[in-house]
Amino acid sequence: MIIVLMYICICNAITERQVKEAVSNGATSISDLQGQLGVASCCGACADTAIEYLPGGQYAGQSSMFATQVTRTAETAANDTDASPVRMPSYASLA
Repeated sequence: MIIVLMYICICNAITERQVKEAVSNGATSISDLQGQLGVASCCGACADTAIEYLPGGQYAGQSSMFATQVTRTAETAANDTDASPVRMPSYASLA
């Protein structure tokens, strides 16, 4: 199982889950998120996305508080072989 975290604020490594939790605990403005998490306090590129999680935003009220879980099955690549590793010559022997 692979857990995928969506980062809202790269500068401060703030995830979607943290933003949703702050909103569920009463954050209602970007100032609240800045104070609680540090969102949009460096470059500010995340501000528009973070606002969408506040009440009235596009992502407000989504019930999931957990990261998305993705299940993948392992597949053999076309170039996988059972052969022993090939020893490469050292650069000294090529001179």
